Amino acid sequence: MYISARERQILEILFKHQDEMTVKDLADQIGVSGRTIHRDLKNVEDILGEYNLTLQKKSGVGVQIIGEPSKIRELELVLFNISHTEYTQDERQTIILCELLETNEPVKLLSLASDLNVTIATVSADLTKLEEKIQTFGLTLIRKRGYGVEIDGDESAKRRVMSSLISEYLDESEILSLTRENIQKRSTQQIHTISERLMGLVEKRKLVIVEEIVNAIVQELPFSMADSAYIGLVVHLALAVERIQKGEGININPAYLEDQKETKEYKFAGRIVAQLEQVFSITIPEAEVAYITMHLKGAKLRHDNEYLNEDTSLQVAIKTKKLIDQVGKLVDMDLTHNRSLFEGLVMHLKPASYRMKQKMGISNPLLDKIKRDYADLYAIVKQAAEQVFYDVHVPDEEIGYLVMHFGAAILGDRNLINFKTLVVCSSGIGTSKMLATRLQKEFPELKHIQNVSVMEFKKMNSADYQLVISTIHIPDYESDYIIVNPFLNHDEIEKIRTFINEYKIVNSSEKQLPVKLTGNLNRKNVTMLVEEMHTIQGYAGTIASLLEGFDLNKDNVPNTTEEILIHVCQRLFEEQRIEQVEAVVQAVLERKRLGGIGIPETGMALFHARSVFVTQPCFVLSVLPAPIKVLGMDDQEMDMRVMILLLSPQQASEKSLEVLSYVSSLLIESDENIAVFQSNDYDKISGLLATRLDQFFSEKLRELRSV
Repeated sequence: MYISARERQILEILFKHQDEMTVKDLADQIGVSGRTIHRDLKNVEDILGEYNLTLQKKSGVGVQIIGEPSKIRELELVLFNISHTEYTQDERQTIILCELLETNEPVKLLSLASDLNVTIATVSADLTKLEEKIQTFGLTLIRKRGYGVEIDGDESAKRRVMSSLISEYLDESEILSLTRENIQKRSTQQIHTISERLMGLVEKRKLVIVEEIVNAIVQELPFSMADSAYIGLVVHLALAVERIQKGEGININPAYLEDQKETKEYKFAGRIVAQLEQVFSITIPEAEVAYITMHLKGAKLRHDNEYLNEDTSLQVAIKTKKLIDQVGKLVDMDLTHNRSLFEGLVMHLKPASYRMKQKMGISNPLLDKIKRDYADLYAIVKQAAEQVFYDVHVPDEEIGYLVMHFGAAILGDRNLINFKTLVVCSSGIGTSKMLATRLQKEFPELKHIQNVSVMEFKKMNSADYQLVISTIHIPDYESDYIIVNPFLNHDEIEKIRTFINEYKIVNSSEKQLPVKLTGNLNRKNVTMLVEEMHTIQGYAGTIASLLEGFDLNKDNVPNTTEEILIHVCQRLFEEQRIEQVEAVVQAVLERKRLGGIGIPETGMALFHARSVFVTQPCFVLSVLPAPIKVLGMDDQEMDMRVMILLLSPQQASEKSLEVLSYVSSLLIESDENIAVFQSNDYDKISGLLATRLDQFFSEKLRELRSV
């Protein structure tokens, strides 16, 4: 006897109500149409008949179950023991696909129907949908009466389907949580979710071990990997081990194998394989090593301008220009001068073109929304992509990502009217402003960027901000945020660009009402004027203090970082700008231990801190007698030739911190500024500071007076 989830719901509702219930009431409770209830009631009558129960129907009154109480109780117990798991059509198809991929022999439709608690007809319909889906991976569904159903195709294609399924239904954090030790504490009786069912494709213990091996070796890779690529590699390797142990191996072109042996990725793949063989006591063939190499290369994030140095990258750049030109013509817009669009597409298409050539899959959680809300643009991009990349198959998921890039470019900044970005660092000055300056340079559309310290962040409502970026880990903060280094490397830029593009796409369906600011004709009252004067005083006082106390040390500068700090702080103590030399030095050194302080591609390093022992803002440069090795903000070691010290009182006002942050941003604003700050010329540096701070103050006055 098959009882669908909805039929079970109808029976349970009718058992609870001794009086008649209308079809409309049933439909409202279950959340379906009356027509659907009428159709289900026919099957409900058949189920009741098996227990000598009847469904009494009274026209204009409703329906009611009639029969002996003992028989009603018997059916209630049967319903109680039936699994209450209800699957959507997609989930059913996923479970069927998992079953077929795990089994090396035909599976009977009756068995699948029984597992899912649906009819054979429903399973047959699901299989028809599945057939279309797996054909894109190069697999075939074999269905024969009396034989059953099975999947036929290459092992590599089956693994691609498995990886695609896992990445489609599980996000990165969920997969990682499943690979942590708490997963081993779960009872097998708790495996009810689709997530758990999918992870059944891989023994969880293998995921834990594989992740540990990959994590250790990935740290040594000469290139960065995105989180999604890292997870994809872990899942792929765990699947490979699982399938090899079942006797399923892949085949690979011998010529391709020889080509891969010359790459640096092959060497890392070999090290991973050696450890997997040792841990799992298996022999992994060379074809698998080449396959792992392919995944490493597909996961590699290229650095900026690398496409100008490699033939293949140059080809991607050329195809990107063709794609932009083609889409622009189809949408009747000139997109050829959109530098952000070009750079974003190049960064995406570099690994994507490799994935497409190797027939590697990729997940896109927004694909359904993109197809639904941007059907026309999706069709246009798909047409253009198929013309430009005529020699490879471009999956729908890749088309979806391309639509996100083009959609964001076409939408412009309309969906970022109220988009607010929060930049968090340990102190709220120095690195956070440098990062904000870099963000504004890379993403001009980010108009509202605020810098805060971790302590300030804890007191704020982060829900007011659409994007939170931090230079450090934020303790006890569970919501999403992006961790970056203050100088922003290129994979971090790509991650932020993807987030912004996704935001534009997701929110574009909502109507944005233009905000019109009408002039305030009322005169300012006393309170408003006093507040304005305090604001001006906050800016002016900090600027005056910085310029008065600015100094450039070139003579008798010590040889070590700590000695230089003591030397500078001693002078600041004598000028009554700080109260305790040792305490301030320790505060600066503690901040230094949190991360890189060297400014990449310069000889400067920024030391900064906020302390209760700092009484006035301070800005001092020291020219070193000999370079000192320091860690840069890009996590690379560099030579420091100029030490920059920026200090702030612990309880500095928001306006004061804004001035200090502005000063730190001047350090990297342009090549000209960098040259001045490294010139060792007091007049040039103080002149630049005075000029730019004067401009800053004038701009703030204009802003205040325009309100």
